[in-house]
Amino acid sequence: MAAAHVTISGLADRLGLSKASVSYALNGRPGVSEETRARVLALADELGWHPSSSARALSRARSDAIGIVLRRDPSLLGAEPYYMSLLAGVEAELATTGQSLLLRMVGPDGGQDSAAYRRWSAERRVDGVMLFDIAVRDPRPALLDDLGIEFVVHGNRDDVAPGHVLLYDADEDARLLVEHMADLGHRSLLHVSGPDEFEHERERRDAIARHARAHGIRVAAVASDYSMDAGERLVGERLAEDQEPFAVVTSNDLLALGAQEAVARVARRDVAVASWDDSLLCRLGSRPITALDRFPEEQGRRATRMLLDRLQRSDAPALRARRSVLVPRATSVPAP
Repeated sequence: MAAAHVTISGLADRLGLSKASVSYALNGRPGVSEETRARVLALADELGWHPSSSARALSRARSDAIGIVLRRDPSLLGAEPYYMSLLAGVEAELATTGQSLLLRMVGPDGGQDSAAYRRWSAERRVDGVMLFDIAVRDPRPALLDDLGIEFVVHGNRDDVAPGHVLLYDADEDARLLVEHMADLGHRSLLHVSGPDEFEHERERRDAIARHARAHGIRVAAVASDYSMDAGERLVGERLAEDQEPFAVVTSNDLLALGAQEAVARVARRDVAVASWDDSLLCRLGSRPITALDRFPEEQGRRATRMLLDRLQRSDAPALRARRSVLVPRATSVPAP
């Protein structure tokens, strides 16, 4: 039987199965045993046959695409290793299902992301979407509910969208960072966060302050735009006005790189620096930067798996991100 002439009916006849069972097996849907699914996929592979995406979309009213809209300047995305690793995990998981990723970057101005979701809904471009950088009173979960688009949120509070959130533990991350600085003897900490409009940055700020109080550490928190320039400027200002030893915790690796540049410029040997995100940027250079490994590629895989399970109406439980691991490096400088 030539691949071009193979149909679901033909596969069903050869295997002695119903067309519905073959369709369920080929499309990864529940309703057949794993043994049956394996038989169907093995024969399809042997015959070199794959269902056409257009026929599949028509038969199931599905697009076989997952969407992500990032409020990031497109020219800066390549400089953010966290998102590049996370997207790699998303693509790796989608590759196992034959589905594709539709990625849009709309810049930081509000409203453009909502417009993209409405257009995708009208054009039936995506089956579901993943949300990142949840803002305070974020309108997107309610909008996606109204549009009937399935979604998963990457965040640290389930009440943002109950049942839709891939949870990671901001409080535990903060504890690891603060306790590390306390163990180094620091009693003063500068927390350089991302924009205060984001829920996760507020959670991080509160968690850092809470754990710092428990260790008798004074905290100053300042918001930034995640850039290396901001890290260098804000830490430079603190260095100019404070000659006492202190620790710096930044919300991403670019901020940490800027902080370390500011410290190196004045040759201070009593300032510790740690990043909430680990990446190659933290591992290179003459003074590698202490960081939390949050396993972003695996986060991308888990968020994608959670979304695919929801699209299949699976009863799989909500997933959690893998626990972070602190990786001490040269910037773990003890206080004199």
